[in-house]
Amino acid sequence: MALYGAPVWAPSLTSDRRRKLNSLQRRVSIRIVRGYRTISHEAAMLLARCPPLDILADMDARTYHLVRSIRQSGEPQRAVERLREREHLRALEEWKARLEEPHSSRQRVVGAILPSFAPWMEKIWNGTFRLTQVLTGHGCFGQYLHRIGREVTAQCHHCSDDVDDAQHTLEECPAWIPERQTLVSEVGADLSPPAIVAAMLSGERQWKAMVAFCESVMTQKEAAERDRERLDPARRRRRRRRAVAAVAAAV
Repeated sequence: MALYGAPVWAPSLTSDRRRKLNSLQRRVSIRIVRGYRTISHEAAMLLARCPPLDILADMDARTYHLVRSIRQSGEPQRAVERLREREHLRALEEWKARLEEPHSSRQRVVGAILPSFAPWMEKIWNGTFRLTQVLTGHGCFGQYLHRIGREVTAQCHHCSDDVDDAQHTLEECPAWIPERQTLVSEVGADLSPPAIVAAMLSGERQWKAMVAFCESVMTQKEAAERDRERLDPARRRRRRRRAVAAVAAAV
């Protein structure tokens, strides 16, 4: 629906209109991967495997005029199909180049997926919101909770480490040794973000092993966070203030 009539309006897209298109698509992509609304549009669309609408609009405009020319010249339908495939690949390459820009590639999820960009784009998303938390780092982690005001510090409540982030949970925290050993037996010892994504894409068993790790560990971390909330009245007040602020912003 968003791309209806793209060959007509795509040439007049300004930078401001492109931002508005991508803002709309970001909301949809976040719903697809069931992530937090703090996820960037680059990360959300990459996880959802949805190229930016402005790039797709440009692709549709080019394809429309080229297909029209091919049909007028009487070339076979196969030429049209090859053209569409070529333009689709061109759009993906344009998106990949955009993601490789420094402001995007520094993000955890973008840096993890870019080395496996082509196979990632061929995979249908069948993850969970807890897998999204671990891939993005936006979830029940001390560092993230501190950033949004839910925790006083970024420390890990399950060990003595000063910073609890997604990579600490995945690779280092001793609280999750049994779950990590099960994961390593399927995906290998390298748990860096690019390596774990490459392993997930290598087979359904590896993908399911990562999902199972995220489900088990993040469920326990969420339960522990709820327990801390019940025991800490000040924490509950901070949560209520955030809820009030969110309602005020929405209004």
